[in-house]
Amino acid sequence: MKEIALGLFILTYVLLLVFPKIRAFIALGSAALFVILGILPAGDVFGAIDWNVILMIAGTMGIVSLFIDSKMPALMADVLIDKMPDVKWATISLALFAGVISAFVDNVATVLMVAPVALNIAKKLNISPIPSIICIAISSNLQGAATLVGDTTSVLLGGFANMDFMDFLFFYGRPGIFFAVQAGMLVSTFVLLYIFRKDKTPIHLEEKETVEDYFPTVLLLGMILLLIAASFIQGKPNITNGIICTGLLGIGLIRELMKTKDHSTFKKRIAEIDHFTILLLIGLFVVIGGIVEVGIVADISDLFLYVAGDNVFLIFTIIVWASVFFSAFIDNIPYTATMLPVVAAISTAMGIEPYLLFFGLLTGATLGGNITPIGASANITALGILRKNGHEVSTFEFMKYGIPFTLAAVTAGYLFIWFVWS
Repeated sequence: MKEIALGLFILTYVLLLVFPKIRAFIALGSAALFVILGILPAGDVFGAIDWNVILMIAGTMGIVSLFIDSKMPALMADVLIDKMPDVKWATISLALFAGVISAFVDNVATVLMVAPVALNIAKKLNISPIPSIICIAISSNLQGAATLVGDTTSVLLGGFANMDFMDFLFFYGRPGIFFAVQAGMLVSTFVLLYIFRKDKTPIHLEEKETVEDYFPTVLLLGMILLLIAASFIQGKPNITNGIICTGLLGIGLIRELMKTKDHSTFKKRIAEIDHFTILLLIGLFVVIGGIVEVGIVADISDLFLYVAGDNVFLIFTIIVWASVFFSAFIDNIPYTATMLPVVAAISTAMGIEPYLLFFGLLTGATLGGNITPIGASANITALGILRKNGHEVSTFEFMKYGIPFTLAAVTAGYLFIWFVWS
Protein backbone atom coordinates (compact mmCIF):
# COMPACT_ATOMS: atom_id res chain seq x y z
CA MET A 1 0.00 0.00 0.00
CA LYS A 2 2.88 2.39 0.79
CA GLU A 3 4.36 1.90 -2.69
CA ILE A 4 1.01 2.66 -4.33
CA ALA A 5 0.56 5.77 -2.18
CA LEU A 6 4.08 7.00 -2.98
CA GLY A 7 3.61 6.43 -6.72
CA LEU A 8 0.28 8.25 -6.71
CA PHE A 9 1.76 11.09 -4.67
CA ILE A 10 4.69 11.54 -7.10
CA LEU A 11 2.34 11.35 -10.09
CA THR A 12 0.13 14.01 -8.49
CA TYR A 13 3.08 16.40 -8.13
CA VAL A 14 4.24 15.81 -11.69
CA LEU A 15 0.75 16.54 -13.00
CA LEU A 16 0.48 19.66 -10.81
CA LEU A 17 3.71 20.91 -12.35
CA VAL A 18 2.83 20.03 -15.96
CA PHE A 19 -0.81 21.15 -15.92
CA PRO A 20 -0.99 24.21 -13.62
CA LYS A 21 -4.33 25.39 -15.04
CA ILE A 22 -6.16 22.31 -13.74
CA ARG A 23 -4.29 21.85 -10.47
CA ALA A 24 -7.45 21.84 -8.38
CA PHE A 25 -8.99 19.00 -10.39
CA ILE A 26 -5.75 17.02 -10.26
CA ALA A 27 -5.59 17.36 -6.47
CA LEU A 28 -9.25 16.43 -6.02
CA GLY A 29 -8.90 13.47 -8.39
CA SER A 30 -5.83 12.25 -6.52
CA ALA A 31 -7.65 12.67 -3.20
CA ALA A 32 -10.55 10.58 -4.51
CA LEU A 33 -8.12 7.81 -5.54
CA PHE A 34 -6.49 7.86 -2.09
CA VAL A 35 -9.92 7.19 -0.57
CA ILE A 36 -11.11 4.69 -3.20
CA LEU A 37 -7.91 2.65 -2.88
CA GLY A 38 -8.25 2.63 0.91
CA ILE A 39 -5.01 4.54 1.53
CA LEU A 40 -6.94 7.03 3.66
CA PRO A 41 -10.08 5.67 5.35
CA ALA A 42 -13.23 7.45 4.17
CA GLY A 43 -14.12 8.28 7.77
CA ASP A 44 -10.88 10.28 8.13
CA VAL A 45 -11.38 12.52 5.09
CA PHE A 46 -13.29 15.31 6.83
CA GLY A 47 -10.77 15.41 9.68
CA ALA A 48 -7.81 15.55 7.27
CA ILE A 49 -9.04 18.89 5.89
CA ASP A 50 -8.05 21.97 7.90
CA TRP A 51 -11.34 23.86 7.78
CA ASN A 52 -9.94 26.78 9.74
CA VAL A 53 -7.44 27.38 6.93
CA ILE A 54 -10.12 27.02 4.25
CA LEU A 55 -12.48 29.47 5.96
CA MET A 56 -9.69 31.98 6.65
CA ILE A 57 -8.63 32.02 3.02
CA ALA A 58 -12.20 32.33 1.71
CA GLY A 59 -13.11 35.10 4.16
CA THR A 60 -9.91 37.07 3.60
CA MET A 61 -10.24 36.88 -0.19
CA GLY A 62 -13.80 38.19 -0.05
CA ILE A 63 -12.92 41.10 2.24
CA VAL A 64 -9.94 41.97 0.04
CA SER A 65 -12.25 42.08 -3.00
CA LEU A 66 -14.39 44.69 -1.23
CA PHE A 67 -11.26 46.59 -0.14
CA ILE A 68 -9.88 46.79 -3.69
CA ASP A 69 -13.15 48.05 -5.16
CA SER A 70 -13.35 50.78 -2.51
CA LYS A 71 -10.30 52.45 -4.18
CA MET A 72 -8.55 52.88 -0.82
CA PRO A 73 -5.35 50.99 -1.85
CA ALA A 74 -5.08 53.07 -5.04
CA LEU A 75 -5.46 56.31 -3.06
CA MET A 76 -2.80 55.20 -0.55
CA ALA A 77 -0.41 54.45 -3.41
CA ASP A 78 -1.12 57.80 -5.09
CA VAL A 79 -0.46 59.74 -1.87
CA LEU A 80 2.78 57.83 -1.35
CA ILE A 81 4.04 58.33 -4.91
CA ASP A 82 3.22 62.05 -4.89
CA LYS A 83 5.78 62.52 -2.10
CA MET A 84 8.61 60.84 -4.03
CA PRO A 85 11.17 63.01 -5.89
CA ASP A 86 12.01 60.72 -8.82
CA VAL A 87 11.42 57.37 -10.56
CA LYS A 88 13.98 55.53 -8.42
CA TRP A 89 12.22 56.36 -5.17
CA ALA A 90 8.79 55.95 -6.74
CA THR A 91 9.66 52.41 -7.83
CA ILE A 92 11.14 51.47 -4.47
CA SER A 93 8.31 53.08 -2.51
CA LEU A 94 5.73 51.21 -4.63
CA ALA A 95 7.55 47.94 -3.95
CA LEU A 96 7.69 48.66 -0.21
CA PHE A 97 4.06 49.76 -0.22
CA ALA A 98 3.06 46.54 -1.99
CA GLY A 99 4.96 44.65 0.71
CA VAL A 100 3.10 46.43 3.52
CA ILE A 101 -0.26 45.70 1.88
CA SER A 102 0.76 42.09 1.16
CA ALA A 103 1.43 41.42 4.84
CA PHE A 104 -2.35 41.58 5.32
CA VAL A 105 -3.75 40.92 1.85
CA ASP A 106 -3.22 38.05 -0.61
CA ASN A 107 -0.16 38.55 -2.84
CA VAL A 108 -2.08 38.33 -6.11
CA ALA A 109 -4.66 40.84 -4.88
CA THR A 110 -1.82 43.16 -3.86
CA VAL A 111 -0.34 43.07 -7.36
CA LEU A 112 -3.77 43.77 -8.85
CA MET A 113 -4.08 46.79 -6.54
CA VAL A 114 -0.66 48.37 -6.99
CA ALA A 115 0.42 47.46 -10.54
CA PRO A 116 -2.06 49.87 -12.21
CA VAL A 117 -0.40 52.76 -10.33
CA ALA A 118 2.98 51.74 -11.75
CA LEU A 119 1.47 51.46 -15.24
CA ASN A 120 -0.03 54.94 -14.93
CA ILE A 121 3.31 56.45 -13.87
CA ALA A 122 5.15 54.70 -16.71
CA LYS A 123 2.68 55.99 -19.31
CA LYS A 124 2.93 59.57 -18.05
CA LEU A 125 6.75 59.49 -18.09
CA ASN A 126 7.01 57.37 -21.25
CA ILE A 127 9.18 54.75 -19.52
CA SER A 128 8.96 50.96 -19.26
CA PRO A 129 6.73 49.67 -16.44
CA ILE A 130 8.49 46.29 -16.42
CA PRO A 131 11.05 46.91 -13.62
CA SER A 132 8.51 48.53 -11.32
CA ILE A 133 5.84 45.84 -11.72
CA ILE A 134 8.35 43.01 -11.29
CA CYS A 135 9.53 44.62 -8.05
CA ILE A 136 5.94 45.00 -6.86
CA ALA A 137 5.39 41.27 -7.39
CA ILE A 138 8.56 40.07 -5.67
CA SER A 139 8.08 42.46 -2.74
CA SER A 140 4.52 41.15 -2.33
CA ASN A 141 5.80 37.58 -2.18
CA LEU A 142 8.38 38.50 0.45
CA GLN A 143 5.98 40.15 2.88
CA GLY A 144 3.38 37.42 2.43
CA ALA A 145 5.28 35.39 5.03
CA ALA A 146 5.20 38.17 7.62
CA THR A 147 1.76 37.63 9.17
CA LEU A 148 -0.84 34.93 9.63
CA VAL A 149 -3.04 36.34 6.85
CA GLY A 150 -0.31 37.48 4.44
CA ASP A 151 -0.20 34.41 2.23
CA THR A 152 -1.71 30.94 1.90
CA THR A 153 1.58 29.43 3.09
CA SER A 154 1.36 31.47 6.30
CA VAL A 155 -2.23 30.35 6.85
CA LEU A 156 -1.09 26.75 6.34
CA LEU A 157 1.64 27.13 8.97
CA GLY A 158 -0.75 28.82 11.38
CA GLY A 159 -3.28 26.03 11.00
CA PHE A 160 -0.75 23.20 11.25
CA ALA A 161 1.24 24.60 14.19
CA ASN A 162 -1.80 26.13 15.93
CA MET A 163 -0.24 29.60 15.70
CA ASP A 164 -2.25 32.82 15.96
CA PHE A 165 -1.74 36.29 14.57
CA MET A 166 0.50 37.51 17.40
CA ASP A 167 2.65 34.37 17.22
CA PHE A 168 4.04 35.58 13.90
CA LEU A 169 5.23 38.75 15.66
CA PHE A 170 6.38 37.42 19.04
CA PHE A 171 6.50 33.76 19.96
CA TYR A 172 7.63 32.31 23.29
CA GLY A 173 9.16 35.68 24.19
CA ARG A 174 11.25 35.94 21.02
CA PRO A 175 10.79 37.86 17.75
CA GLY A 176 8.75 35.79 15.29
CA ILE A 177 9.03 35.34 11.55
CA PHE A 178 7.59 38.84 10.97
CA PHE A 179 10.94 40.33 11.99
CA ALA A 180 12.90 37.83 9.91
CA VAL A 181 10.91 39.00 6.88
CA GLN A 182 11.60 42.65 7.75
CA ALA A 183 15.31 41.86 7.96
CA GLY A 184 15.02 40.39 4.47
CA MET A 185 13.12 43.45 3.26
CA LEU A 186 15.74 45.82 4.68
CA VAL A 187 18.63 44.07 2.96
CA SER A 188 16.77 43.60 -0.34
CA THR A 189 15.87 47.30 -0.37
CA PHE A 190 19.57 48.11 -0.69
CA VAL A 191 19.64 45.75 -3.68
CA LEU A 192 16.78 47.72 -5.27
CA LEU A 193 18.54 51.01 -4.53
CA TYR A 194 21.57 49.75 -6.44
CA ILE A 195 19.52 48.39 -9.37
CA PHE A 196 17.59 51.65 -9.84
CA ARG A 197 20.41 54.04 -8.91
CA LYS A 198 20.33 55.77 -12.35
CA ASP A 199 16.53 56.33 -12.60
CA LYS A 200 16.35 59.98 -11.53
CA THR A 201 13.54 61.31 -13.74
CA PRO A 202 11.37 63.70 -11.64
CA ILE A 203 7.79 62.63 -10.92
CA HIS A 204 4.53 64.25 -9.83
CA LEU A 205 0.91 63.03 -9.96
CA GLU A 206 -1.72 65.52 -11.15
CA GLU A 207 -4.75 63.58 -9.90
CA LYS A 208 -5.34 61.21 -6.98
CA GLU A 209 -7.82 58.34 -6.75
CA THR A 210 -11.06 58.98 -4.86
CA VAL A 211 -12.26 56.52 -2.21
CA GLU A 212 -15.83 55.42 -2.88
CA ASP A 213 -16.54 53.53 0.35
CA TYR A 214 -14.66 53.41 3.67
CA PHE A 215 -16.55 50.44 5.11
CA PRO A 216 -14.33 47.75 3.48
CA THR A 217 -11.30 49.42 5.09
CA VAL A 218 -13.04 49.16 8.46
CA LEU A 219 -13.79 45.49 7.74
CA LEU A 220 -10.16 44.73 6.89
CA LEU A 221 -8.82 46.53 9.95
CA GLY A 222 -11.50 44.85 12.06
CA MET A 223 -10.41 41.45 10.80
CA ILE A 224 -6.79 42.12 11.75
CA LEU A 225 -7.74 43.44 15.20
CA LEU A 226 -10.07 40.51 15.91
CA LEU A 227 -7.42 38.00 14.84
CA ILE A 228 -4.97 39.70 17.20
CA ALA A 229 -7.56 39.66 20.02
CA ALA A 230 -8.27 35.99 19.39
CA SER A 231 -4.57 35.27 19.91
CA PHE A 232 -5.00 36.02 23.61
CA ILE A 233 -8.01 33.72 24.15
CA GLN A 234 -7.08 30.40 25.69
CA GLY A 235 -9.00 27.23 24.83
CA LYS A 236 -10.84 28.76 21.86
CA PRO A 237 -12.23 26.47 19.12
CA ASN A 238 -9.72 25.55 16.41
CA ILE A 239 -11.96 27.14 13.80
CA THR A 240 -12.06 30.58 15.50
CA ASN A 241 -9.93 32.45 12.96
CA GLY A 242 -11.94 31.05 10.08
CA ILE A 243 -15.20 32.14 11.71
CA ILE A 244 -13.81 35.67 12.23
CA CYS A 245 -12.83 36.05 8.57
CA THR A 246 -15.98 34.54 7.06
CA GLY A 247 -18.21 36.30 9.61
CA LEU A 248 -16.85 39.72 8.68
CA LEU A 249 -17.17 38.86 5.00
CA GLY A 250 -20.81 37.99 5.66
CA ILE A 251 -21.33 41.41 7.26
CA GLY A 252 -19.72 43.10 4.26
CA LEU A 253 -21.87 41.15 1.80
CA ILE A 254 -25.11 41.86 3.67
CA ARG A 255 -24.24 45.54 3.90
CA GLU A 256 -23.43 45.71 0.18
CA LEU A 257 -26.67 43.90 -0.67
CA MET A 258 -28.70 46.35 1.43
CA LYS A 259 -26.87 49.27 -0.17
CA THR A 260 -27.22 48.21 -3.82
CA LYS A 261 -30.48 46.18 -3.63
CA ASP A 262 -28.89 44.08 -6.36
CA HIS A 263 -28.54 40.32 -5.75
CA SER A 264 -26.01 40.03 -8.58
CA THR A 265 -23.43 41.85 -6.43
CA PHE A 266 -23.59 39.00 -3.92
CA LYS A 267 -22.91 36.47 -6.69
CA LYS A 268 -20.09 38.66 -7.97
CA ARG A 269 -18.33 38.72 -4.59
CA ILE A 270 -18.66 34.98 -4.12
CA ALA A 271 -17.31 34.44 -7.64
CA GLU A 272 -14.26 36.61 -6.85
CA ILE A 273 -13.16 34.22 -4.08
CA ASP A 274 -10.43 31.99 -5.47
CA HIS A 275 -12.35 28.72 -5.48
CA PHE A 276 -9.52 27.17 -7.48
CA THR A 277 -7.03 27.54 -4.61
CA ILE A 278 -9.58 26.40 -2.03
CA LEU A 279 -10.39 23.22 -3.98
CA LEU A 280 -6.67 22.63 -4.53
CA LEU A 281 -6.05 22.83 -0.78
CA ILE A 282 -8.95 20.52 0.07
CA GLY A 283 -7.55 17.92 -2.31
CA LEU A 284 -4.01 18.35 -0.99
CA PHE A 285 -5.11 18.02 2.64
CA VAL A 286 -6.64 14.62 1.81
CA VAL A 287 -3.58 13.49 -0.18
CA ILE A 288 -1.22 14.52 2.61
CA GLY A 289 -3.45 12.82 5.15
CA GLY A 290 -3.04 9.65 3.08
CA ILE A 291 0.76 9.74 2.90
CA VAL A 292 0.90 10.45 6.64
CA GLU A 293 -1.42 7.50 7.24
CA VAL A 294 0.87 5.01 5.45
CA GLY A 295 4.12 6.39 6.88
CA ILE A 296 5.61 8.15 3.85
CA VAL A 297 6.07 11.43 5.73
CA ALA A 298 8.08 9.58 8.36
CA ASP A 299 10.22 8.02 5.61
CA ILE A 300 10.93 11.43 4.04
CA SER A 301 11.95 12.82 7.43
CA ASP A 302 14.22 9.80 7.94
CA LEU A 303 15.92 10.62 4.62
CA PHE A 304 16.59 14.19 5.79
CA LEU A 305 18.00 12.88 9.06
CA TYR A 306 20.19 10.38 7.22
CA VAL A 307 21.73 13.22 5.17
CA ALA A 308 22.14 15.68 8.05
CA GLY A 309 22.67 13.32 10.98
CA ASP A 310 21.98 15.10 14.27
CA ASN A 311 23.35 18.44 13.04
CA VAL A 312 20.54 20.96 13.61
CA PHE A 313 22.27 23.73 11.65
CA LEU A 314 22.71 21.46 8.64
CA ILE A 315 19.10 20.28 8.63
CA PHE A 316 17.91 23.89 9.01
CA THR A 317 20.13 24.97 6.12
CA ILE A 318 18.92 22.13 3.90
CA ILE A 319 15.27 22.93 4.59
CA VAL A 320 15.68 26.67 3.86
CA TRP A 321 17.69 26.42 0.66
CA ALA A 322 15.98 23.29 -0.69
CA SER A 323 12.71 25.19 -0.23
CA VAL A 324 14.13 28.14 -2.16
CA PHE A 325 15.14 25.83 -5.01
CA PHE A 326 11.90 23.85 -5.24
CA SER A 327 9.67 26.92 -4.85
CA ALA A 328 11.42 28.54 -7.81
CA PHE A 329 9.81 25.91 -10.05
CA ILE A 330 6.72 24.53 -8.29
CA ASP A 331 3.89 26.28 -6.52
CA ASN A 332 4.73 26.86 -2.87
CA ILE A 333 1.23 25.94 -1.64
CA PRO A 334 1.44 22.17 -2.30
CA TYR A 335 5.13 22.19 -1.36
CA THR A 336 4.49 23.85 2.01
CA ALA A 337 1.44 21.70 2.73
CA THR A 338 3.53 18.58 2.13
CA MET A 339 6.62 19.69 4.01
CA LEU A 340 4.93 20.87 7.22
CA PRO A 341 4.30 17.33 8.53
CA VAL A 342 7.78 16.30 7.30
CA VAL A 343 9.40 19.12 9.27
CA ALA A 344 7.32 18.25 12.34
CA ALA A 345 8.48 14.62 12.10
CA ILE A 346 12.13 15.70 11.73
CA SER A 347 11.84 17.91 14.82
CA THR A 348 10.31 15.10 16.85
CA ALA A 349 13.03 12.66 15.77
CA MET A 350 15.75 15.14 16.70
CA GLY A 351 14.10 16.04 20.00
CA ILE A 352 13.94 19.79 19.23
CA GLU A 353 11.15 22.38 19.12
CA PRO A 354 9.83 22.53 15.53
CA TYR A 355 9.56 26.32 15.21
CA LEU A 356 13.12 26.90 14.01
CA LEU A 357 12.47 24.53 11.11
CA PHE A 358 8.91 25.79 10.53
CA PHE A 359 10.14 29.37 10.15
CA GLY A 360 13.00 28.21 7.92
CA LEU A 361 10.56 26.31 5.71
CA LEU A 362 8.22 29.29 5.38
CA THR A 363 11.11 31.66 4.60
CA GLY A 364 12.53 29.46 1.86
CA ALA A 365 9.21 28.39 0.36
CA THR A 366 7.67 31.86 0.25
CA LEU A 367 10.71 33.82 -0.92
CA GLY A 368 12.05 31.17 -3.28
CA GLY A 369 9.19 31.80 -5.66
CA ASN A 370 10.78 35.13 -6.54
CA ILE A 371 13.62 33.57 -8.52
CA THR A 372 11.60 32.67 -11.62
CA PRO A 373 8.48 34.06 -13.34
CA ILE A 374 6.56 30.83 -12.66
CA GLY A 375 7.59 30.47 -9.02
CA ALA A 376 4.63 32.35 -7.55
CA SER A 377 1.10 33.30 -8.57
CA ALA A 378 1.88 37.00 -7.97
CA ASN A 379 4.69 36.81 -10.55
CA ILE A 380 2.41 35.20 -13.13
CA THR A 381 -0.24 37.84 -12.43
CA ALA A 382 2.27 40.68 -12.82
CA LEU A 383 3.56 39.34 -16.14
CA GLY A 384 -0.04 38.89 -17.31
CA ILE A 385 -0.75 42.56 -16.59
CA LEU A 386 2.37 43.58 -18.51
CA ARG A 387 1.44 41.32 -21.43
CA LYS A 388 -2.04 42.85 -21.67
CA ASN A 389 -0.37 46.25 -21.92
CA GLY A 390 2.00 45.18 -24.69
CA HIS A 391 5.10 44.30 -22.67
CA GLU A 392 6.61 40.83 -22.99
CA VAL A 393 9.06 39.83 -20.24
CA SER A 394 11.66 37.13 -20.76
CA THR A 395 12.68 34.73 -18.02
CA PHE A 396 16.15 36.27 -18.02
CA GLU A 397 14.80 39.81 -17.56
CA PHE A 398 12.64 38.70 -14.63
CA MET A 399 15.53 36.83 -13.00
CA LYS A 400 17.73 39.92 -13.34
CA TYR A 401 15.63 41.42 -10.56
CA GLY A 402 14.37 38.27 -8.86
CA ILE A 403 17.66 36.49 -8.13
CA PRO A 404 19.58 39.27 -6.31
CA PHE A 405 16.42 40.31 -4.43
CA THR A 406 15.72 36.71 -3.35
CA LEU A 407 19.28 35.85 -2.35
CA ALA A 408 19.56 39.02 -0.25
CA ALA A 409 16.16 38.56 1.44
CA VAL A 410 16.52 34.82 2.12
CA THR A 411 20.05 35.16 3.46
CA ALA A 412 19.01 37.89 5.88
CA GLY A 413 15.94 35.95 7.04
CA TYR A 414 17.90 32.70 7.27
CA LEU A 415 20.56 34.25 9.52
CA PHE A 416 17.98 36.09 11.64
CA ILE A 417 15.95 32.93 12.29
CA TRP A 418 19.04 30.87 13.11
CA PHE A 419 20.51 33.35 15.61
CA VAL A 420 17.15 34.06 17.26
CA TRP A 421 15.65 30.56 17.27
CA SER A 422 18.56 28.12 17.36
